[in-house]
Amino acid sequence: AIHTAFLFHAIKAGMTMGIVNAGQLGVYADIPKDLLERVEDVIFNRRADATERMVEFAESYKGEARIAVEDLSWREGSVNERITHALVRGINTYIVADTEQARQQFPYPIQVIEGPLMEGMNVVGDLFGAGKMFLPQVVKSARVMKEAVAHLIPYIEAEKLRSGTAGQSKGKIVIATVKGDVHDIGKNIVSVVLQCNNFDVVNLGVMVPAEKILKVAREENADIIGLSGLITPSLEEMAHVAREMERQGFRVPLLIGGATTSRVHTAVKIEPQYSGPTVWVPDASRSVGVCTRLLSEELRDEYMQKMKDEAEKVRIQHKGKKGQGPQYPIAEARRHGLKTDWKSYAPPVPVLSGVKVFQDYPLAEIAKDIDWTPFFQTWELAGRYPAILQDPVVGAAARSLFDDAQAMLANIIAEKWLGASAVIGLFPANSVGDDVELYTDESRQRIATTFHFLRQQMVKPLDRPNQCLADLVAPKETGVPDYVGAFAVTAGIGIDERVAEYERKHDDYNAILLKALADRLAEAFAEHMHRRVRREFWAYAPDEALSIAEVIDEQYRGIRPAPGYPACPDHTEKALLFSLLNAPAQTGITLTESFAMLPTAAVSGFYFSHAQAQYFAVAKIARDQVEDYARRKGASLQETERWLAPNLAYEPDAKLAA
Repeated sequence: AIHTAFLFHAIKAGMTMGIVNAGQLGVYADIPKDLLERVEDVIFNRRADATERMVEFAESYKGEARIAVEDLSWREGSVNERITHALVRGINTYIVADTEQARQQFPYPIQVIEGPLMEGMNVVGDLFGAGKMFLPQVVKSARVMKEAVAHLIPYIEAEKLRSGTAGQSKGKIVIATVKGDVHDIGKNIVSVVLQCNNFDVVNLGVMVPAEKILKVAREENADIIGLSGLITPSLEEMAHVAREMERQGFRVPLLIGGATTSRVHTAVKIEPQYSGPTVWVPDASRSVGVCTRLLSEELRDEYMQKMKDEAEKVRIQHKGKKGQGPQYPIAEARRHGLKTDWKSYAPPVPVLSGVKVFQDYPLAEIAKDIDWTPFFQTWELAGRYPAILQDPVVGAAARSLFDDAQAMLANIIAEKWLGASAVIGLFPANSVGDDVELYTDESRQRIATTFHFLRQQMVKPLDRPNQCLADLVAPKETGVPDYVGAFAVTAGIGIDERVAEYERKHDDYNAILLKALADRLAEAFAEHMHRRVRREFWAYAPDEALSIAEVIDEQYRGIRPAPGYPACPDHTEKALLFSLLNAPAQTGITLTESFAMLPTAAVSGFYFSHAQAQYFAVAKIARDQVEDYARRKGASLQETERWLAPNLAYEPDAKLAA
């Protein structure tokens, strides 16, 4: 309580940085008044006996236990008070009855939305903005709001037909996941948060081409356009949408968001394409403030100019950066690659030869491998599981969310809401330079496919190699027989129907919860199958007995890097992997034109067994390697640069690209 009160007042007084034990922080508004009085007496030295009173009061807290019981006294308040309480607490039990009672008190049904419902959501917005409510609670509030609005819609429509009037929102926002990308959890959360704050949101869904986004924006007379994406190819698609907005004469603000986006990329690659305001929104909690400023008559011009000035500043800083330091020519980087004495190293021989398919895999087995920490990150709750459940700031919200997740997970497993399928393959392989050839059989005469990998080019200390995944496989010229694995798993079969059912019931909370759990199950499935590969199918670690925590910390031999991620950032290699495994037919997983996977709850990648294998990032690469890589893949330089755009250490030739 002392730490919490001190920080509250210190920040108000201008403190901009502090070092604090986050485990000893609470919420200022939650400190009981009698305790707060004594705490602030000490902090501000308000009375001579402040210390004695504090010590005496502390004695009363020893061994004290507080038991929460359901309190329905809030039902005794006015209908407006009850609606606000239900929205803040996410209680939907009585909302339809309370909304109907409120409707009968107003001349027009729209006034219930503009009055008590929006007043309640304003409280939610204020608490969220102040850090006193968290995202899962806000999404529950949205569920209550949507049920109330759904009850009012027939009455509002009838009134509109009678009078031709409708309520006014703060503004209309068209939001979409860009073409080729299928990830929408973050976008849907942003939509909910904006709707909670009286913005009219037109959510176009996933894989939306630029022409549709802009067509709908014109038809809807949108005030703002929002773009979302997770995979790196989406970054280029966002720049394309910005260019199209400029070509078609748009001037409305453009919002950019998603896991791979950043302030620098937005300022350097997207903002210069469009003369209207372009703003990067890092997370859902910022979206309301950004949209409010962009649509405010008083704040808009100053805010837009501030955003343009900041983007210009970022571009200048980016241009003046020294980057990652000097780089080796690709030939030199290869000489500094990982060295293995292949004469004395014997690669393990797999028990399994070729492809093995797993249909309708038991979800209960998969669930044992769930890593819950990223689940909380999806909901913008910071902390590591299980410690987050006892966190003094977000612990209560995390526990409530976790309880809901456990209940839904039990239903997913018991009622088979989702289906899980996997395909794995282990193949004879050898490296040829920075490529890896996979063979059809042990004769190694026929090539099944060739994977192309990239190498780190930054100058590093001599004891740290310039890594490439091909270094983990015995070179062909050594004559040493080696092996490489590949996999594709999904735990999202059948999810679309379930999500659609929740959305029909205006239940965004459970729709998002289900998607988040499906993603966790897919990652757990990848972890589970990798363990089986190490112990059974490749069997180079048959006696491995690691705990879940040790597995999450990757304390095992071997790695499973995925195309599109730091060690092999080219998403197009996924097409070769899917063809090798016949993944669409075996698992039902398909690829979009940007190589995103459908269902979204899916993971694919490679298996490497080398004893020194570790995850790494290729990072920035020079033109000489990109040219060599394009030649090896049989692709044009311009096409290769487009797919590797985030990794280029140089600016591509704009004329050639055009």
